Amino acid sequence: MSDRQSRRIRMHALSVATVLAISTGFAAPALAQQARVNLSGLQADTGNDRFIVKYKDGSAAQTNAATMRSALGNAGKAVGLTHIRRIATGADVVRAARKLDRVEAETLMRQIAADPSVEYVEVDKLNKPLLTPNDTRYSEQWGYSGTYGVKANQAWDVTNGSGAVVAVLDTGITNHSDLNANILPGYDFIIDTAVSNDGNGRDSDASDPGDWVSANQCGGSHAAQGSSWHGTHVAGTIAAVTNNAKGVAGVAYGAKIVPVRVLGTCGGYDSDIADAITWASGGTVSGVPANANPAEVINLSLGGSGACGTTTQTAINGAVGRGTTLVIAAGNDNTNVSNASPANCNNVIAVASITSTGARSSFSNYGSLIDIAAPGSNILSTLNTGATTPGSETYASYNGTSMATPHVAGVVALIQSVATTPKTPAQVETLIKGNVTAFPSTPSQPIGPGILNAKAVVDATNGTTPPPTATPLTNGVAVTGVSGAAGSDKLYSLDVPAGASGLKFVTTGGTGDADLYVKFGSAPTTTSFDCKSEGSSNAETCNIATAQTGKYYVLVRGYAAYSGLSLTGSYTTGGGGTQTYSNTADFTISDNATVDSPVTVSGRTGNAPSNASVTVAIVHTYQGDLKVDLVAPDGSLYNIHNRTGGSADNVNKTVTLNLSSEPLNGTWKLRVNDNAGGDTGYINSWSVTF
Repeated sequence: MSDRQSRRIRMHALSVATVLAISTGFAAPALAQQARVNLSGLQADTGNDRFIVKYKDGSAAQTNAATMRSALGNAGKAVGLTHIRRIATGADVVRAARKLDRVEAETLMRQIAADPSVEYVEVDKLNKPLLTPNDTRYSEQWGYSGTYGVKANQAWDVTNGSGAVVAVLDTGITNHSDLNANILPGYDFIIDTAVSNDGNGRDSDASDPGDWVSANQCGGSHAAQGSSWHGTHVAGTIAAVTNNAKGVAGVAYGAKIVPVRVLGTCGGYDSDIADAITWASGGTVSGVPANANPAEVINLSLGGSGACGTTTQTAINGAVGRGTTLVIAAGNDNTNVSNASPANCNNVIAVASITSTGARSSFSNYGSLIDIAAPGSNILSTLNTGATTPGSETYASYNGTSMATPHVAGVVALIQSVATTPKTPAQVETLIKGNVTAFPSTPSQPIGPGILNAKAVVDATNGTTPPPTATPLTNGVAVTGVSGAAGSDKLYSLDVPAGASGLKFVTTGGTGDADLYVKFGSAPTTTSFDCKSEGSSNAETCNIATAQTGKYYVLVRGYAAYSGLSLTGSYTTGGGGTQTYSNTADFTISDNATVDSPVTVSGRTGNAPSNASVTVAIVHTYQGDLKVDLVAPDGSLYNIHNRTGGSADNVNKTVTLNLSSEPLNGTWKLRVNDNAGGDTGYINSWSVTF
């Protein structure tokens, strides 16, 4: 009988003896009080690696650090438990060498608690701020936390935009106690006094005097209109003072607003707007003092018809070159944005509007130039009661892509506030377009890849975003019958092995016009790619001169509607030499269970060699419990370890196997079977070289 078997029998016998002593009525010895095990803090999703252990006052482990560390080391040997520090309450913080799932963590905690000198064990939980603003009308702001809102409330647990500056190029700003604290000095760029409505030209006073007009004043036939206080409404969505027990919240309520007045009576001129873009982004404008607070993002909730003017595009390019992202309303004419300027300019983020149901707002412009959709219907924000000139502060709901745009500008501020180094405008666009909430159904017209998702974008900025969802390609195998509407996106991926060459992606056949974009490691966009092919049909080719090892993403985008297209990704491998394939992910080994850790081999020719090398690293107490096999793609087993080693810990070895009867290509697995109870562990890593 092995020592392991003896230990199990003795434990069982002790349990029986205790039951007999109680059931027969004899006085049993007093049992030590069981240590408290608080499992309430265990996390199923993020894993658990820190715990708090309190040893009883006066115990050897409580008074002697060496005894305490020895006890902890014995209990947590399988997970590499180490002592971090003793806290003021007398308890000790300990940490496992890796994240444990809920079952593993509970097992560890109970093993620690089995020590009679332990008073309690609990999880050292990681707490986070959980902000639900107390602003009195926050519940009416569906665009933040509704089903198809931007999830700003979740992003606020990470950042509120502190440190970021947003320039709002609009009608100016009015006095509002729910906004004033976040307003920086701005500027009035309107030269023409007939437009400015404040009796003078350019000056440092960016206050909004009102933009009311009389009937037909602006040309054509239209009714008289009161002042819109449009700039105040836009600014409130971006950065209203939040958690102040009044009014509304702002998407980036820690950011600051630079109000820049460019719209007045009947609108505003391109020339004034171009100068304002330059100034707001930190550029120089003759006769205007330098902007002391250059903006990371400019909000342009304005527009007109026609192509993007050269003057406007030049100003935009200058701002982008200075690192400023421009977010522009798509327009409210229910038409293609290609005829709406400046949203149709290059190097900008064009924003469409959705309703609270996730559908395109009936008024919203659309088309392939739209970059993102955001809440724009029934948006509550700061306003003014004045019919013409400013009155008292108030709140009101507006509709328009003008209301969708500040949601996006606010999220850009969140990005920049949390980024370790400032993101370029191209990187900002990639983050926003690559991390969206899916539309509930295909929109009535194209309005971008999805709905703005502040939480996903912020997570991606910190590098915690999951990989994009893509349809996998197989080397040399065509995906056929691909179709899509104008502006639609379809994403594919291809895993490329080490040593591959001649990598290319080709679309052929069908009708219509689709374009091709390819990028290594992340989803491409129309402005971020390693290769693009934009012909006038479906015949597109992207050749990658030097292939990297890993995942390539392929975007097929409808320039116009298309159908019947075939997509192929292919590469060749030299066939000579050896390659190593590894899986370094942890796979839990549970009692009396089997687990597989896979690697996939592709692009090779022929069979594996007779001297293939397999290296395994398994963390597990009592290696005699384990049987370890290499599983070939056809299911054949090649033994590596077969329940030897008794009570020794862990399996770390390299073996040579004859795999000459097995084709190289396919999924190979390391299979570990645990046929006993009482000890657990995990596959730390393994690799096969052939």
